[in-house]
Amino acid sequence: MTPPDLSFLPETPCFLNGDYTVLRDAKVSVMDRGFIFGDGVYEVVPVYAGHPFRFAQHMARLDRSLAELRMANPFTHAQWLEIVSKLIADYCQSAGADGQNIDQLVYIQVTRGVALRDHVMPTDIAPTVFVMTSRMKTLTAEQREQGVACVTADDFRWEKAHIKTVSLLAAVFARQISFDADAVETVMFRDGYLSEAAASNVWVVRGGRVLGPLKNHLVLEGIRYGLIEEMCAEAGIPFKLTSITRGEVLGADELILSSATKEVLAVTTLDGAPVGRGQPGPVYEKLYAGYQRAKARTAAGA
Repeated sequence: MTPPDLSFLPETPCFLNGDYTVLRDAKVSVMDRGFIFGDGVYEVVPVYAGHPFRFAQHMARLDRSLAELRMANPFTHAQWLEIVSKLIADYCQSAGADGQNIDQLVYIQVTRGVALRDHVMPTDIAPTVFVMTSRMKTLTAEQREQGVACVTADDFRWEKAHIKTVSLLAAVFARQISFDADAVETVMFRDGYLSEAAASNVWVVRGGRVLGPLKNHLVLEGIRYGLIEEMCAEAGIPFKLTSITRGEVLGADELILSSATKEVLAVTTLDGAPVGRGQPGPVYEKLYAGYQRAKARTAAGA
């Protein structure tokens, strides 16, 4: 069998098990439990003007996910920041004069490590640690101005959605539903109540209030959970986490997605029907403006 052609992989800086290298040369064992079982967790950290966005919150969630998998964090938060900062700087340098102005995404993955295949969690192996950075894909001006289309589906994923695990096949299936419908996201429901989207949290605006699903094991608490609450307080918008029925979602004045890459994004069509007035609403506009201010503070090193 011909070895796979890896020439398509860029010479993007990455970190693997203590060594700095590039994606094309980074390799892990086929017996890594991340490959065999999806036994690992990850984080995705946005970077603006060379500064990671809400890094402390990402580290706190990494701690929570690792604890759920009964794994110790292989590094202190200061050590993680040192690794991430070096990769950001290396990427900026490799990108040339404009490198500092390129928004990045830093991907962090920790798997349980290499062991003979056994469903029981081994306790005497070293974790596999992988970190890479890449250019952030941005939304189009049209998507920002007009909002995007989404579809709905039942949430068929497992009941430990609060763990940011690399076991993402169910999320892949969920996202494919919307891709096949030429939509941006799949808004999901468990037993008639809103959970989240395939790769985003979902926010409902009704009567001028921002509503979000409760923090529990059925929802991954996005880093923007805390940020949106802060932005709502700043803008004087009532904010509440609560159980949200499918009917409340379908009858929303506004729907908003949030994620590392989408930031905040207005949903203006759901299952082919307009959301509210069918255009980005006033609450979204305030939250988007607040998000840009938060990014600017990060870019300024504040």
